[in-house]
Parts: sequence; C-alpha cells; structure tokens
Amino acid sequence: MSATIDTPSPNFDDRTLPVTMVVLHYTGMPDAASAIARLSDPEAKVSAHYLIAEDGQIVRMVDESKRAWHAGKSFWRGITDINSASVGIEIVNPGHEFGYRPFPVAQIDALIGLMHEVTLRYRITRGNVVGHSDIAPARKDDPGELFPWDRLARLRLALPSPTKNLMDPHWTDAGFLLALERFGYDVTDPLAAVRAFQRRFRPGTIDGIIDGECRAKLLALLLPRPMGDD
Repeated sequence: MSATIDTPSPNFDDRTLPVTMVVLHYTGMPDAASAIARLSDPEAKVSAHYLIAEDGQIVRMVDESKRAWHAGKSFWRGITDINSASVGIEIVNPGHEFGYRPFPVAQIDALIGLMHEVTLRYRITRGNVVGHSDIAPARKDDPGELFPWDRLARLRLALPSPTKNLMDPHWTDAGFLLALERFGYDVTDPLAAVRAFQRRFRPGTIDGIIDGECRAKLLALLLPRPMGDD
C-alpha cells in the first residue's frame, strides 16, 4: 500500500463528541484531482479526514483529532452532529452523476487497511460503520449499490447483510419503519429511508417497497448477534 500523502484542507474545526463512527462516501466528481481541490477549497466548506484514490493512494486531509465537514445534515442512532463523532473517508468514484462504476480492488484494499487502524483506535463497532446514504437518506446515495460492503463485513469491519435462517416477522409498514428507526435510520422520509436500507443491505433491488425480504433482514440485524454473521 502506498504511503499516506498529506494534503491539508483548511475546512475543519474542533470536535465536541468522541469518535464513535466511520462514514464512507464516494467523491462523486470526475476525478481525484477535482475532488481534492474541492475538499481543500475554503469556499466549498467541505472536507474529509481521508481520500482514497482509485490506485489505492491514501490522502490525509484533516487530522483525526479535528472535526472534518463531510456529513452535512445527518442522523444516526441519536447523533445529529455526525461530523463531531466520526472519521470521514472519501473514496474516489465518479458517482451516479458522472459515470458510477465498481470500486477497484487496490482502492478497497487501501480502505480496508485504513479502516482496520481507525476502528481499532477508537473501538468503533460494526454498526457504526455507515455510508453517507445511511445517515442522510433523503439527500445522499453514496457510496452506492456497487460498494463492496460484503467484503468489509467478512473482515468484521461492517455489518453483514443477513442471508441465513431469515424469518419474515410480517410487520406492518409502520412497524417496519419503527424497527428501522430503532436500528439507527432517520425515517422522517419513509421512502428514502427504505431505499437507503435496501441500497446497503439488499442492493440488487432498490425500489423503496417494504417486502418480506426487507423485513426479515432488518429483524436479523436487530437480533443480539446478526444472523448471517459467520
């Protein structure tokens, strides 16, 4: 893995909460250079702690002790100032606007190495490793349905998508949304929340429809030991 390059961004301030989360984003810009330029632009008022290029190069932009500005208006498990509580990692990818494509192996290898360090350093639980779409479902869809969450899950760096011994609890739609809120999502926009859950845990079909598979996966995730966790 390449050595980390420092490209400091001026866009940060002081944390007011301990670090308990990792938030993964895609850059959603044509290339790495334009993403780095934006994340370093004082007028843009956005930043991240790290950026990972498609060749696996890691760029450190904000010191972990500081509050980077990557999450925007967001919510997860009762936390609204997610910038204060998280390490933000931007993964270079054009995103849905500029030609969304699979993430290269070298890039994910570098991400995994970085996440091992960060999650150990702060003892971050797998349930608090999230995508931008998980914490801002009405606004964001990154890192998107092509992101290899399953690979992170196999290394215990993220929650698995449950697949074994699934049972449909036959909740009403309102019951599903209550359970989804209990799991951590902001369900103010129900359709967006369901789509965000699907994008993360059932990326093959992102239709916003609450079906038996969605209910069964969410039930399994809410159990003390998520089913499908080998």
